[in-house]
Amino acid sequence: MSVDVTTKPRTLESYVGGAWVKGKGKGQTLLNAATGAPVAHIDSSGVDFAGALDYGREAGKRLRKLSFHERAAMLKALGQFLMAQKEEFYVESFATGATRQDGWIDIEGGAGTLLSYASKARRELPNTRVLVDGDVEALSRDNSFSAQHILTPLEGVAIHINAFNFPVWGMLEKVAPTFIAGVPSIVKPASQTAYLTELVVRRIVESGILPEGAIQLIAGSTGDLLDHVTGQDVVTFTGSAWTGRKLRSSPAIVENSVRFTMEADSLNASILGPDAAPGTPEFDLFVKEVAREMTVKAGQKCTAIRRVIAPRGFTDALVAALGERLAKTALGDPSVEGTRMGPLASLDQRKEVRERIRELQQEAEIVAGDPDAVRVTSGDAEAGAFLNPVVLYADNPLGKAAIHDVEAFGPVSTVMPYDDIDEAVELARRGKGSLVASVFTDDKAVAEEVVLGLAPFHGRVLIGNRLSAKSSTGHGSPLPVLVHGGPGRAGGGEEMGGVRGVKHYMQRTAVQGAPRLLSAVTGRWIEGADVQRDGAHPFRKSLAELKIGDQLVTATRQVTLEDIEHFANFTGDTFYAHMDEAAAKANPFFDGRVAHGYLIVSFAAGLFVDPAPGPVLANYGVDNLRFLTPVYPGDTLGVRLTCKEINPRASAEHGEVRWDCQVTNQKGETVAQYDVLTMVAKTWPPAA
Repeated sequence: MSVDVTTKPRTLESYVGGAWVKGKGKGQTLLNAATGAPVAHIDSSGVDFAGALDYGREAGKRLRKLSFHERAAMLKALGQFLMAQKEEFYVESFATGATRQDGWIDIEGGAGTLLSYASKARRELPNTRVLVDGDVEALSRDNSFSAQHILTPLEGVAIHINAFNFPVWGMLEKVAPTFIAGVPSIVKPASQTAYLTELVVRRIVESGILPEGAIQLIAGSTGDLLDHVTGQDVVTFTGSAWTGRKLRSSPAIVENSVRFTMEADSLNASILGPDAAPGTPEFDLFVKEVAREMTVKAGQKCTAIRRVIAPRGFTDALVAALGERLAKTALGDPSVEGTRMGPLASLDQRKEVRERIRELQQEAEIVAGDPDAVRVTSGDAEAGAFLNPVVLYADNPLGKAAIHDVEAFGPVSTVMPYDDIDEAVELARRGKGSLVASVFTDDKAVAEEVVLGLAPFHGRVLIGNRLSAKSSTGHGSPLPVLVHGGPGRAGGGEEMGGVRGVKHYMQRTAVQGAPRLLSAVTGRWIEGADVQRDGAHPFRKSLAELKIGDQLVTATRQVTLEDIEHFANFTGDTFYAHMDEAAAKANPFFDGRVAHGYLIVSFAAGLFVDPAPGPVLANYGVDNLRFLTPVYPGDTLGVRLTCKEINPRASAEHGEVRWDCQVTNQKGETVAQYDVLTMVAKTWPPAA
């Protein structure tokens, strides 16, 4: 069964300044990758690029008024909305050459990235507009002068220039952290597949979920856009290293020190461990993974395996297994059910890949596949940009240059033998920096040596083996929670990585001053800031009543030897320092038997907890627990509990409250310090 994708070519429009704008020129005609039929016309001439930047900067003011949680809620709603529209996007995606499975990575992977970022922002970021970065730096002994690093949104626009291979995910994986940070985006997709990106942006705009101006689209050339960037703007680029270097050296980018993140060419490698002989699960997994990375998206992935590195004695079996598996790949029209691999994105792309194969043939021989004789199970082999998977073999890879420098951006990989692990690592490093590498092994020593050898040259390293086979996301799958980028040739940038990606669109600033004023800036109580002791127990206050700095100073309690022995026998923690006086004195840290750390924490809770039902609903943990001074029998403990941070949840009737807990002895020495984390009701008693 096939899907009818023959529709009248449409004229793509840019979305700038709050309106859809048609280009004023003839532009370029975009063709269906599988049939060669016209799909769309694209042109951006006449677009006011400087005006688009100004419009985005004005929209940023509205975004910055929202908290991280408010922006996360919008992103979640958008992710769910796009998931509901996915079938429309799949139909459009077939014209790009993507099969249904390829489209799943792009379309549902893109929407899933929005949902992932929304979830991480709600869990890991405060419900505020500023991020506290790191611990307070005390700059005076009397706590009158301190410093705190903070992160605030840049006040410009993020310009995202994307590649043709992932027209949906490539946009959304950049928009997600940008939006959470509070920065608007201008998206510029590669022209060849821009019709799918434009359709998705149309639906985003129609949804009304995002504030106006949060996202704009340029369909076609960027014109003089980069001439108008400032130091508050960000430019991200995915594509060839040559184009990236050209953009990075744009006068305005250089003059204004504009943040520029590039994801460029990447000759990713996968290594078969010396323990992974033919017949082992790791060998079979390796063959499957290489074949998959060659055929998914027709090998048009920046994370695809380009160099296959294996023990010399295994290469004959490896080449045979790869050739057999790839020969079974159903190449054809991606809209036809049963097609395993679709065409490249365009006939020009196929021509370029064939040229790169000829360059590789100067140093390697083709051992599987014919780049010129196309075999298809459906579709037109000439009108469509089809190309058979091709495997090359280079017998002396250390003595070669092209195989470590030329990237055929399609279903092409080169097998390279190695004689020892050091040589395998060196071959992988010859890529001069890559997005990802992988090693397939069940040997711990091999895993350690290879990973440590690869890490400085790669943004991500996957270890594949029999235990992780069913759950592994695979060599070529960037994930929202992991960094996506690589050093050197790969561009030297990082994307995603969870909250790390959000911070790329924020400015880190060291703020110095009196703690009471720093606390006002950050919304977090710090030592030396104002406190309130109004006689009411802080645990009796709902979020509507509780204030940062509300503090309780408890009564005291003496710790006895009987307490220590009872706790030891009751819990089973009979560590010698608690039970043996002579052994404890021999310990360089103690003068005799000491109280358990968890006994101190338990006694502290007994001192500050208000036992009656109230707005404090649950204790869900402690952070940063440290035991600073030993507690001996006869010592007296007291607690100072201070409301440190309040994070109401927008979608619930409660929020998180962080309390600073300081436990001291009769000498005023701090014996324990930690944060208590509680869930507190927004109002109390709860509404009926």
